[in-house]
Amino acid sequence: MSLLSLRKVGHAFFGRTVLDGISLDIEAGEIVSLLGPSGSGKSTIAHIAAGLIEQTDGRVLRAYTRHAMVFQEPRLMHWATVGRNIGFPLRLARAPRRDRAERVENAAIQAGLLPEDLDKFPVELSGGMRQRAAIARALVNQPDFIYFDEPFTALDVALKRRMQDLVIAAAANGRFGALFITHDVLEAIRISHRILVLAQDGRGIAGERRVAGDPGARSEDEGFALRQQFLTRDPLFAHIHEIDERTRP
Repeated sequence: MSLLSLRKVGHAFFGRTVLDGISLDIEAGEIVSLLGPSGSGKSTIAHIAAGLIEQTDGRVLRAYTRHAMVFQEPRLMHWATVGRNIGFPLRLARAPRRDRAERVENAAIQAGLLPEDLDKFPVELSGGMRQRAAIARALVNQPDFIYFDEPFTALDVALKRRMQDLVIAAAANGRFGALFITHDVLEAIRISHRILVLAQDGRGIAGERRVAGDPGARSEDEGFALRQQFLTRDPLFAHIHEIDERTRP
C-alpha cells in the first residue's frame, strides 16, 4: 500500500512553471531518495507532499496517519530546552502529560542523545547534537512517514555517516516510510531502497533505480562501486551535479 502518492503534480512561482508532471509512490517501510541537481526543485516537491506548499496542478494522496519533517537546519526553538524542543509535537498533539517525559527520553536515546542533554539549551550543543535533537523531535510522535529535506548537507563526512546510520536504524525499528531529499549519490545509495532522479528541468521524474539489499546492510565497497557505476555509466545520473539556478519557491 502506498503511504504517499503524487499524481502529475505541478507548481508555478510568480507565473513561472518550476515543476510539472511529478508522479511518485512510496510504500510503507520504504525509504525513497529523490536526487536532482541543485536548484531543480527537490525541496519544493517535499514541501508540496508534506502540505507546506499548495501545488498548482495534480493530486497529492496521503495514506499515512502522522508525518514529521527534518530540515537541513535543525530549526530548534533557542529559548526552550532540548527536552521541550523534542516534546513540542506531543504538546501539539495533546498527548497525555503523564506520558510525555518518557516518550521524549525514549526518542532522545533513539537519536543518540543522553538524558542529561534534555535540560540543555540548543546553544550548548554542537551542530551534530542539534541535528540529533531535530531527529528525536521527528521520532517522538511515532510518525508512519517522515520527510527528510537535505538534513545532513552541512555536516562533515564522518558525522553525516553517523546521522545516516541513525535514520537507517530508526526506519528499520519504526517501519515508517520516508522521502529523503539529497544531491549526494552515495548518501542516496546508503540510505534508500529506491532512488528517483528528477528531470533536469523539473518536468517529471526522469527514472528510478532500485538499490539491491537493505539500507545499512551494504558494504562501503558496494556503495562506492555503485556510485561510480551511476556517475560514469548510467545516463540517468549524467546531470546530477549540474546547477540549475532557476528561481524557486
